Amino acid sequence: MPTPRPLALAVSLVAAGTALVAHAEQAEQAEQAEQAEQLSTLTVTAQAATKTETPFNETPQSVSIVENEQWEARGAATVQRAADYTPGVYTNQVGASNRYDYLVLRGFTDGSVSNTFLDGLKVMSDGGSFSSLVIDPYFLERIEVVKGPASVLYGRASPGGLVAQTSKRPEFERSGELRLGAGNNAQRSAAFDLTGPLDDERRVAFRLTGLARAADTQFGPVEEERYAFAPQLTWDVTDATSLTLHAYLHKDPEGGYHAGLPFEGTVVDHAGRRVSNTFFEGEDDFDKFEREQRMVGYELEHRFNDALTGRQKLRYTESDVELEQVYAWGWANDTELNRYFSSGDESLEALAVDNQLEARLATGTVDHTLLAGVDYQQRDNDVVWGSGAFPTIDAFDPEYGAEPTAMFPDIRRKRELEQTGVYLQDQLAQGNWRLNLGGRHDWVDVSNSDRDSGAESELDDTQFSGRAGVLYLFDNGLAPYASYTTSFSPNSAIDENGDLIEPSQGEQVEAGLKFQPTGTQDRYSLALFHITQENLATKRASETFFRATGEIESRGVELEAHTQLTDNLRLQAGYSYTDVTLEKTGDANEGNTDNWVPRHQASLWGQYAVQQGGLAGLDAGLGVRYYADIYADEANTEKVPDYYVVDATLGYDLAEVGLEGVSTRLNVTNLLDEDYVSGCSSINFCYFGAERSVKATVSYNF
Repeated sequence: MPTPRPLALAVSLVAAGTALVAHAEQAEQAEQAEQAEQLSTLTVTAQAATKTETPFNETPQSVSIVENEQWEARGAATVQRAADYTPGVYTNQVGASNRYDYLVLRGFTDGSVSNTFLDGLKVMSDGGSFSSLVIDPYFLERIEVVKGPASVLYGRASPGGLVAQTSKRPEFERSGELRLGAGNNAQRSAAFDLTGPLDDERRVAFRLTGLARAADTQFGPVEEERYAFAPQLTWDVTDATSLTLHAYLHKDPEGGYHAGLPFEGTVVDHAGRRVSNTFFEGEDDFDKFEREQRMVGYELEHRFNDALTGRQKLRYTESDVELEQVYAWGWANDTELNRYFSSGDESLEALAVDNQLEARLATGTVDHTLLAGVDYQQRDNDVVWGSGAFPTIDAFDPEYGAEPTAMFPDIRRKRELEQTGVYLQDQLAQGNWRLNLGGRHDWVDVSNSDRDSGAESELDDTQFSGRAGVLYLFDNGLAPYASYTTSFSPNSAIDENGDLIEPSQGEQVEAGLKFQPTGTQDRYSLALFHITQENLATKRASETFFRATGEIESRGVELEAHTQLTDNLRLQAGYSYTDVTLEKTGDANEGNTDNWVPRHQASLWGQYAVQQGGLAGLDAGLGVRYYADIYADEANTEKVPDYYVVDATLGYDLAEVGLEGVSTRLNVTNLLDEDYVSGCSSINFCYFGAERSVKATVSYNF
């Protein structure tokens, strides 16, 4: 069957949608009545789970919402740090590394660097390569973490969920911010964010956001450096039509540290000694990570009437990544580590487009929010991977300046993916009942070819994804729910025979309880889930190929609370229990607990703002994150010791002393300077947690 093209399907959807216009008047009346009823309640929406404006406690799936002001208060400089206090999300997988946004959702590590979306479109990373892209959180307005499968709306995705990032957009009220920062490890940063109308009629608005940041790291000569810029323009063409043009330009000349050391010597003694958490096992002349990202696109929306809206989102992405790294792999003797060399030169091009038609109508006593769509993704990545061997290094008295002892032939590949999906969702409301039904069909083509030999592995597949969820919304804001969802994710990875691994498939059963007290933005949630996934692509550090794990099972419970206890005190608390089992592996690890995933994870953050008296304008926050029961290997022979991290913040609004618009903030992560190992991908690769970081910022808002 030929792959349908997105524009043709979009035309078909629009043609079908015009038939719904006849229902417009009835739907408009129902919507006006609903709006009048909700005036007394401050609605918190969870848009990413449904692609529509759906209240948090009317969504029959677990969703965590992180607002910009929350991670700004904690001083988060990456998306993974912004999600630190989110239950069900493990953000400390690779410890002190900030190179990628590792986000392990409900225990699934397969999509931990490729399960992110930006403004409804997938951030086109290439799993199994070095081309995993990131968005700096300074450019974001909010982050929604959708727990569990979301393929019914987004296509290929991890069964653990996805991280939906929403960009700052142009506003028609003029405002701006200038910010400077400095801290330990030579941290220095500067940023600006300007927005406002360009014409007297307020039909056109702009936004210019930029950032420059650099720092040393705790690992010898390794540095981090970033520059990013996002120009945007919104044009309200008519009262019913809006067009936003946007770009995101991002360069990391220095990508920081990204390596692990053996369990012996980091978690326990090796020959009676421990390696320092500042030890650098590489070579400065052979340590490089440069990444450039260029994204351009648009968002077009037209409201045919109050009941029918059409949207199109498109983004084109280019990325270039260059890598060189000398890394350790096991002990050679009591003091020296074996070392090897890895390099990469990758060039990625990608296109993503999503066409949607949303209709609101009523059939009898049932209100419907219908969403029909077609999306298309294409990704091409040309890669050159190198490898070699280096002399050993003394981990306790290192001497640098070594040259490689051997360099092996490069591997040159072209990795391509093309996916077209058609989806339909109906959100039904009758009285207090809410029902969500959705289905999607995808056509996927994946190829992985050797550019030297011409050998090629191909996969041409079709997949169906579905979701059904039911929820009852009590008048007091209490909402019990249950849902069933499925997922799939095609693999670009090849096995030891050179064949592409079949797409992984997942399914989840979830039941839970949500509560948002009427008239507040407080929200509480409890979720119990059970997920199974088949055909997971995994790679052992000592091997150049991937394996398909037969079946993984994840089950657990998550609790989350956001509450404004008083006008001055705000609390956020979370707990998750995640039990991930290697259900079918065909080897000795079958039945074991998956490593790299904490079984218990808990967090608490409190922030107090002084609003009156001599200390008015002062705010202080304190938080603690706790991780427990983490296996270091799939054989379950060792565990990483439980650990906790304390974070703090102190801010002051200088308007209280006459400096209108000026504010300062001090952020400290790992306040107690805890020396710990955050996790291990295997016995040979364990990762030190980040040492204490202290940073002060001064902002001017106007």
